[in-house]
Amino acid sequence: MNWLDYTIIIGYIIFFLGMGYFFKENKDSKDYFLGGKSLGWFPLSLSTMATQLSAISFISAPAFVGLKLNGGMKWLTFEFAVPLAMIFIMIVIVPPLFRSGVVSIYEFVEKRFSTSTRLTLSIVFQISRALGTGVMVYTIAIILQAVLNIDFTYTILIISFITIIYSWQGGMKAVVWGDAIQMIILFGGLIICLIYGWNLLNESGGLANGFDPARTQVIDFNLGIGEDNEYGILPMILGGFFLYVSYYGCDQTQAQRLLSGKNEKTVRSLLLVNGLFRFPVVLVYCLMGLIIGGLITIAPDFLQDISSTTQQHFPEEFAKNGIKTDLMLPVFIMKYLPHGLIGILMVGILSAAMSTLSSTINSLSAVTVEDFFNRGEKKLSNKKYMSISKLSVVFWGIVCIAAAFLFGGSKSAVIEIINAIGSVFYGPVLVTFLLAFFSKKVNHIGMNAGIISAVLINLIFSKTMQEIFGIDLGFEIFWIWLNVTGVIIALVVAYGVSYFTKNTKIKTVENFDISVKKADFLTKEVYILVAFFFLILIISYFMPTILNSF
Repeated sequence: MNWLDYTIIIGYIIFFLGMGYFFKENKDSKDYFLGGKSLGWFPLSLSTMATQLSAISFISAPAFVGLKLNGGMKWLTFEFAVPLAMIFIMIVIVPPLFRSGVVSIYEFVEKRFSTSTRLTLSIVFQISRALGTGVMVYTIAIILQAVLNIDFTYTILIISFITIIYSWQGGMKAVVWGDAIQMIILFGGLIICLIYGWNLLNESGGLANGFDPARTQVIDFNLGIGEDNEYGILPMILGGFFLYVSYYGCDQTQAQRLLSGKNEKTVRSLLLVNGLFRFPVVLVYCLMGLIIGGLITIAPDFLQDISSTTQQHFPEEFAKNGIKTDLMLPVFIMKYLPHGLIGILMVGILSAAMSTLSSTINSLSAVTVEDFFNRGEKKLSNKKYMSISKLSVVFWGIVCIAAAFLFGGSKSAVIEIINAIGSVFYGPVLVTFLLAFFSKKVNHIGMNAGIISAVLINLIFSKTMQEIFGIDLGFEIFWIWLNVTGVIIALVVAYGVSYFTKNTKIKTVENFDISVKKADFLTKEVYILVAFFFLILIISYFMPTILNSF
């Protein structure tokens, strides 16, 4: 990097610090955590995608496609269930949560079950989100250290300090508009890498042979059980459906955006846009990974640079697992792109990391304040509410930094680690909300038992958790199935325990109607998303033929 690259990065940092100041006027909880419910579908849509399509996606997804053993374009199967999940959320999840007027979505759970259920779910969310974000911050820090020769401690401080300041000052408005800008920068960076990689591959005379045919396959019919059985179409649709419904509808980081919309029409538009545009964005990720991976096959010095960088900065990992595949894109940026563009791409990586971190600490703060300080009949004054909220932002920023070091040594691809962590928790969280909406037979004792037992059993069978804690059960189940097992276990235990504790009073939410009507399914949004679901299946089926034709 030279002076031009550093100037771009410094200018970006100053801009975001100024943005937090611009949005600093926040009077109450609706302002600070929901943006005054004044946000439109465009910034909310970009913010939603930016939070999910993080720096890890920008770096690790292309590496999965281009270099990982048993990787390739099958990562696209992770997107199959998105349109179906968006339909379910807009029909079943959004109406009751949006109309309830809550800030923390777990407040609704208390109305139906109990305070203990609310706090249990809130703690589950806080643990899972802090751990997942810690993985992201740590990974980005050590990767930037490897390519920029800046100690990862300073990188962590740069990412976290800037993010905490503008989140602390500007609240949800700063987070959403920051995410929207960061999403544009990130996608621009993707296009730059795609074009440069394509041209380099073509100029090297390797366009015809650059694609590894095995890596162009998308659809696989394995069941995701047993060694090397991953990313089969059935587990990816079933498990992915539960994962995305829970993540976008029942996870505070995303549900907070739904609650920040002007009205339900805005929220439906947000979900429609997300359901349609996630697949094209991830397709660009994957194509970029395929192209850069193809470039490696005809440019041995590129692979040598990745290998030497791994050996220099990650000697223990190099000794155990060889090259660190997540370095593929950063090394490509530093090796092949001109100055100026290097600065823009480094800003893209920082942007993606900051968008995820800002969303996380804002949502964790909202949950902390609402579930632990502003609960019950006696509410906090606006002044005290804002003071505690801002302290919570700082607290969770520090916690996410501390959590970064827990998962740094796993040999799995980082993007898989984060999704595997989430999959342990998503199933029971989703079941809690569905039973709160629809069931009149489950009491709070059964629901609490269902949440805890499902999380614990999923932790035991999570391959990623086994690797991290050095446990080997001799049986492998692909992590996407944990979303399904979490749902099943939580349902069975919740109903079972409730049956044996019949004398416990079951609470109901007054004036609450969750009836789903036939007309709810006969909307243009539903028709568009169903058609798009089948379209992406068809595109994915013919993807090997399309790519290998080049």
